[in-house]
Amino acid sequence: MRIKQLDYIIKIVELGSVNEAAKHLFITQPSLSNAVKELEQEMGIQIFQRTQKGMILTTAGTEFLAYARQILEQVDLLEEKYKGTDKRRRLFSVSAQHYAFAVHAFVQLIRSYEENEYEFTFRETQTNNIIEDVSTFHSELGILYLNAFNEKVIRKLLKEKQLTFHPLFIAKPHVFVSKKNPLVGKSSVTLADLEDFPYLSFEQGRVNSFHFSEEILSTLYHKKSIRVSDRATLFNFLIGLDGYTISSGVLSRELNDENIVALPLEVDETMELGWIHPIQKPLSPMAEEYLHYLKEHIIDYGFTIIEEA
Repeated sequence: MRIKQLDYIIKIVELGSVNEAAKHLFITQPSLSNAVKELEQEMGIQIFQRTQKGMILTTAGTEFLAYARQILEQVDLLEEKYKGTDKRRRLFSVSAQHYAFAVHAFVQLIRSYEENEYEFTFRETQTNNIIEDVSTFHSELGILYLNAFNEKVIRKLLKEKQLTFHPLFIAKPHVFVSKKNPLVGKSSVTLADLEDFPYLSFEQGRVNSFHFSEEILSTLYHKKSIRVSDRATLFNFLIGLDGYTISSGVLSRELNDENIVALPLEVDETMELGWIHPIQKPLSPMAEEYLHYLKEHIIDYGFTIIEEA
């Protein structure tokens, strides 16, 4: 087994295609395919399943990839220490539900990174995609929430994907509204107060189960309902239509439009926000640093971080 073969595997996973990976690696497609086949034969496993949609990791391949990343990280450290080589181009990805605090922490991570080259990816995406991204190593971490309604379903899926949920903090539901909304000024709002305002939520694609909704109370009927796919559009509708959405109440002072206000929602519910990660894969230094900024930002907003046993 050669280090270069491990680099090949990781590039194929990132791009989902042997052809695209070969272009980025500046080798021919047959050479790359042969290198993968040789590695599979040597290891006695099938790393990829070849499909019409591209190369998909098998279960054995997913486990192999976790070890491959660890090996390459250690090789990188050895070369830096003893050969004086430049650091390997850093790659780090996070997939998250639409939370400003997760974006803010990512911005801080990038600002703190002093190297000239890096490739960071932040995916604000649907709940099922977050789980898929982390289980297939397209993202190292995922950010989502659990509550009494969705916990059983989400935890079952995480177990099937060999992922674990690490709680960060408990939040009581708030509604986000425009600062010009007639409800602004109230110390809290009820569901009855919201009845005549347009309700905004993030669509969940093909897996549009209530259990995958980013908003609690997803089974409630709303007279006016609008689904969107990105946070900027949702905020525009909050302002333009006097709409509202339900979330954790954590807004970023730096990144969010100052025209948005969070109001406590009078319901007997809580949200446990946290991060997911493969069970047996250790965190990279980059992931550790991101979690540091994430916790720092959460504490800055007056929440208490849940300490795991």
